[in-house]
Amino acid sequence: MTARISRRKFLSSTTAAGLGVIAMPYLSRAGDRPVISHGVQSGDVGADGGVVWARADRPSQMMVEVATTESFANARALPPIAALPESDFTAKMLLENLPAGQEIFYRVRFRDLSHIDIASEAVVGRFRTAPADRRDVSFVWGGDVAGQGWGINPDDGGMFTFATMRKHRPDFLLHSGDTVYADGPIKSEVKLPDGKVWKNVTIEEKAKVAETLDEFRAAHKYNFMDEHVRAFNAEVPIFVQWDDHEVTNNWSLSKQLPPTYKVRDISLLAARAGRAFHEMYPMRESIVEPGRLYRTLHYGPHLDVFMLDERTYRGPNGPNLQDSYGPESYFLGPDQLAWLKRGLLNSRATWKVIASDMPLSIIVYDDAANKKGSEAFAQGDGPPRGRELEIADILRFIKTSGVVNTVWLTADVHYAAAHYYNPDKAQFQDFDPFWEFVAGPLHAGTFGPNELDNTFGPEVKFIKAPGPDKQNLPPSAGMQFFGHVKIDGATGQMIVTLRDRADVALWSTTLDPKRT
Repeated sequence: MTARISRRKFLSSTTAAGLGVIAMPYLSRAGDRPVISHGVQSGDVGADGGVVWARADRPSQMMVEVATTESFANARALPPIAALPESDFTAKMLLENLPAGQEIFYRVRFRDLSHIDIASEAVVGRFRTAPADRRDVSFVWGGDVAGQGWGINPDDGGMFTFATMRKHRPDFLLHSGDTVYADGPIKSEVKLPDGKVWKNVTIEEKAKVAETLDEFRAAHKYNFMDEHVRAFNAEVPIFVQWDDHEVTNNWSLSKQLPPTYKVRDISLLAARAGRAFHEMYPMRESIVEPGRLYRTLHYGPHLDVFMLDERTYRGPNGPNLQDSYGPESYFLGPDQLAWLKRGLLNSRATWKVIASDMPLSIIVYDDAANKKGSEAFAQGDGPPRGRELEIADILRFIKTSGVVNTVWLTADVHYAAAHYYNPDKAQFQDFDPFWEFVAGPLHAGTFGPNELDNTFGPEVKFIKAPGPDKQNLPPSAGMQFFGHVKIDGATGQMIVTLRDRADVALWSTTLDPKRT
């Protein structure tokens, strides 16, 4: 269940707090207290607040206290909301009207609906609201978690990249999709080429591909079992989007499901997966379109983040060689395309980050074995065709409208790269130069590199990939990658660094903002 909670004059007198949950005597019955099962999360943080999330193990009420000090001396108790079986006992609360640029502390408990005098132990989280002034902004990004059967292996330190990212104390994580691999079973053991054995923590639901709503939910809850993920989530807000593996590999409406699936309707699978996705992450609920994923997140004067949805509105993963734009070549779709243009045009932020879960010019085949069909934007060398028509339209719009300082961040391909788009080397040239940065996997098999097409003139400035003879490397091989962005509050400079899970800075560049 989700609640929208408004609290004006947050820093004013806290007299009313004594009437709420802070004053309640939390009684205990041994072995009979609700449990917060998968930690806490915050997300979609702006200058005025953000969303907090938690999950209980039974029908209960989520009770949240929020404060601007770690001691909770000035805490406010907010009205409780229900966590019921219909939402898998998850609950989300939107905290509003908080002070900008402020460290916010929140404390979550669940009260048993059958015994309202019995409550869980408290779990504390924190986030920092977006600034109103031009302070430094720091965030990390990446995608691809628990893919290719590489799950939680305590002998390898678990999902260690999350611990590495946490050390940077970022303002938020931009999660670029493939948050889970609902189509990827997790076996107890995987034999490695060197004869060693990778040992996974397992749960019953991850022994097969996800088809039921509970199995899709379990895919997300599996990742939350990792101690590094839970510690990260309690301290770093998430800006989350989805890609294909939240449902099944390379899914579109034309997807032909393999024999491993008893459910044969891709639309039904996607609906169940979408519900689980919305339940499991702290996204601000859309008042424009229920269940909508694409949204703009304003993070102070220096940064707007445009979160794209490249799954819900796409056409079929066919050849995509159309010369004119129509339903067969939709990727974002006309409504989302118009929303993105409006947002870019109206943005007053120094930097406009376009969060695209799929890269622009890296070729990703729908049928990789036979190099057939199109999964991503890229259609091969030559002028724009099919889905590339949307990118050509966006890039032309950015140029003709005078929009400056756009950067594209992406993941999906399971390696790290930096691409500079040069119109002088492109087949389509009606755009201003820009950068695209690729990061991931955060915890999955490492692949690549893939082919690039020349439609938009990408120049490879950096790449770190295992090579064609070494594919699907396990996380223990060390080739797990994330990106780190720092925007200098005084100058507006953006420093982009690609790092591995050992926190080695592999490559970095500093971008100077253009002034309008």
